[in-house]
Amino acid sequence: MDREKWYTRTPDEAVQFWQTSFADGLSTAEVKIRLDKFGFNELAEKEKVPWWKRFLAQFQDFMVLVLLGATLISALLGEYADAVTILIIVLMNAVLGFIQEYRAEQSLSALKKLASPTARVVRNSMVQQIPARELVPGDMLVLEAGDKLAADGRLINVHNLEVDEAALTGESMPVRKVADRSFSEDAPLGDRKNMVYAGTSIVRGRGKAVVCAAGMATEVGHIAGMIQETTEETTPLERRLDQLGRLLVWGCLAICLIVVVTGVIKGESLFLMCMAGISLAVAAIPEGLPAIVTVALALGVQRMIKQRAIIRKLPAVETLGCTTVICSDKTGTLTQNQMTVRQIFANGNTYDVTGTGYDIKGNILFNQQPVTISRDKVLQQCLTIGVLCNNSTLKQNNIAITGIWRNKTGTGWSIEGDPTEGAIIVAAAKADIWQTEIEKSQQRVAEIPFESERRRMSVIYRDANNNNILYMKGAPDTITELCRYSHTPAGPATMTSEHRASINNIIEQMSSQALRVLAVAYRRLTPAQARNPDEAIETELVFAGLIGMIDPPREEAKSSIALCREAGIKTVMITGDHKNTAIAIAQELHIYRDGQHKALTGTELDAMNEGELDATVNKVTVYARVSPAHKLRIVRALKRHGHIVAMTGDGVNDAPAIKEADIGIAMGISGTAVTKEASAMVLADDNFATIVAAVEEGRGIYDNIRKFIRYLLSCNIGEVLTMFLAALLGMPMPLLPVQILWVNLVTDGLPAMALGVDSYNPNIMKRPPRHPGESVFSRGLSRKIIGRGIQIGLSTLFVFSVIYYLQNDLALARTAAFATLVYCQMFHVFDCRSETATIFELTFTSNKYLLAAVTFSTVMQLSVMYIPFLSAIFSTVPLSLGDWALVLTVSGWTLIVNGFKHIFKPRPARRTILPQNR
Repeated sequence: MDREKWYTRTPDEAVQFWQTSFADGLSTAEVKIRLDKFGFNELAEKEKVPWWKRFLAQFQDFMVLVLLGATLISALLGEYADAVTILIIVLMNAVLGFIQEYRAEQSLSALKKLASPTARVVRNSMVQQIPARELVPGDMLVLEAGDKLAADGRLINVHNLEVDEAALTGESMPVRKVADRSFSEDAPLGDRKNMVYAGTSIVRGRGKAVVCAAGMATEVGHIAGMIQETTEETTPLERRLDQLGRLLVWGCLAICLIVVVTGVIKGESLFLMCMAGISLAVAAIPEGLPAIVTVALALGVQRMIKQRAIIRKLPAVETLGCTTVICSDKTGTLTQNQMTVRQIFANGNTYDVTGTGYDIKGNILFNQQPVTISRDKVLQQCLTIGVLCNNSTLKQNNIAITGIWRNKTGTGWSIEGDPTEGAIIVAAAKADIWQTEIEKSQQRVAEIPFESERRRMSVIYRDANNNNILYMKGAPDTITELCRYSHTPAGPATMTSEHRASINNIIEQMSSQALRVLAVAYRRLTPAQARNPDEAIETELVFAGLIGMIDPPREEAKSSIALCREAGIKTVMITGDHKNTAIAIAQELHIYRDGQHKALTGTELDAMNEGELDATVNKVTVYARVSPAHKLRIVRALKRHGHIVAMTGDGVNDAPAIKEADIGIAMGISGTAVTKEASAMVLADDNFATIVAAVEEGRGIYDNIRKFIRYLLSCNIGEVLTMFLAALLGMPMPLLPVQILWVNLVTDGLPAMALGVDSYNPNIMKRPPRHPGESVFSRGLSRKIIGRGIQIGLSTLFVFSVIYYLQNDLALARTAAFATLVYCQMFHVFDCRSETATIFELTFTSNKYLLAAVTFSTVMQLSVMYIPFLSAIFSTVPLSLGDWALVLTVSGWTLIVNGFKHIFKPRPARRTILPQNR
């Protein structure tokens, strides 16, 4: 038998197939045979790669190999400081990558923790408690409230059994289980009510089940298998930097080779030209690029921690910045995971209830006006029944508070017990109706518990006058059939057919809004009826009202989704809840619009092939009643359309899709350990709004990466072009090898890093996501880089030529060219702060790190020119005021031109771009 088909079989078929006994269970000898055949009830893992192999694998990246080459070259040149610095960068990157991979593989270990450490089974005709790992197919599980299930099983019998399957299916409410029904083969996981699954918990009731799947054969095991099968792809940033690194390295090496060959042909020393070529290669290859990217991402991570987002993988911040679709779980992520009463119907009136969750702040409104409960006896009776026919407890700060100690304006409210019953208690508290206060004059004497077959619950109270009253709540259609009267301000009145039709109409209206509807009723009992409570007395009832509730959306989620929409990011809801409920929530969040979007169920997904799914996936914004495999299909279909997909979730069922997505986002509070370990980012506050902050952070970081790529490459082009053109024109070498290395040190370090922490454009969330395939040089960046690189090279060569040919002093000309090359880059770094605005349109002092970096680099440059010991090492001589005038004018002529443009720019067109506070 297929493990997925047990829900289509009867209990007897399951017992017979596994050759077990309902009364006696398995024998010890049979258990040993089955352990040998099926193995222990635990999740298997792939064979682990030794840590040393994993660490060495970090050095296989192309840029890393180039950096190691640069380390060797620097050491051969005697530049040990450069060699040590580059080596430290490489080792830091390797250690960071090793740690990230190790953390990612902990997801399977976390899955193992889901298994219950023990289980109760019938063996050798006795109920025994055994280690959960020793469960085998055919074992007879004994289920009680509070148990965490350790295997999948077909239910044999149940008594008021309810199971919390949220971690596996995403279902927000406990599932009422049955044993005497079978379901069709296409029934989704959440609708297989005759099954129990590993990793879920018993909320209420008791029962027995025959184990049908253990270990990797369970639903949780199949999720573990999917996690193993999914592969983590490189991020867009990693792909672009890898392409960029290869292009730069080969291009620079080719040009450096030309410089060496040309110099030798025109008579320069082979040793000198080889040294110059090697120095130029070390300077031209942007070995600082990975370090600066790491620093920018790390600083972004620190900012995200302050905003309650924990980044587990550095590139995740940038990846989220180019996300085009966010697939979000509903329960607890977009909604509060707290049932809330929204509407009450009593005596022909519909009341609205304000407030959300378990917080008792809120009002009951009629025609938008607060209701005085003492003046509305019918509404008061409706809520009183709901409070008394109730076994949940409302707590504040985990304490059941009564009387004068209640602080209605305080926080920290929670429910102990069934969420549905808790929602009724909260609604009653908003009207100042409390069970403990009522029970001062009434005492519960009996209860007829809720059962799935009865679909109702009844309690009997005796008041101070020894009157016995039955209070009932349950499914509306069941309750109304048992009612003969309706409660009115004047007392019970006979229920007419018109009244029944009106009630049914209200039930349909509430249900169409995805509200879960309960009916409440009551009747007086005789002493004899109260002494012998059974279903026979649940007749001749007085209908008191209807209570409609829902798990409401988070308020902050609405504004966050609106911001995502403005930023061109599509939000998709993926949930295990029913389709109507999901659509209603999605409409309230403005995720779903009739006629514009589609909603699919897991069953409908199963009926589609990959081509049909690809054809419709861009129109779907709601997926309901889905399984882990469905979520993987959805993510993969979106990725086939070129989307960068973010997946949020909290349950075990989300882990495979979270790992498959470009960036996985786990909930920190409600999320399981499995989900967190599989994710790239964890929301510490489970707040969807934090995702928006991460999107902004990612976009800002990418902008800053473009800034220092622009700066580094234009400067490197200028350096290479200076030497290349001089060689082609037959001129002396404008720069010595040691000077080239010095330029690389003072310009490629601190100023570039300071650009990585520059302020973000305040309108960064007003633009759509960049295309996933967009080059890092897009939007005119390559033109800016090449243009400015040519300008830096020509400016340096111009100053060198003027001084060399006019004053016939090679040392002076090289010193002037040396200074020009450095200060061209110092002026250029300010231009790189924005791709659209000039330095005069920005707040000049907003990046204090940049000002400090440029000041420090300037001082360092002056030191090697004017401190005798250093000037001897770098072969420099002092410059005259005239020489400095030429150097600074040529270096900063673009700044001068932009300054004049700004002064004479028409005032109406003037605008100041203020940086965004970080």
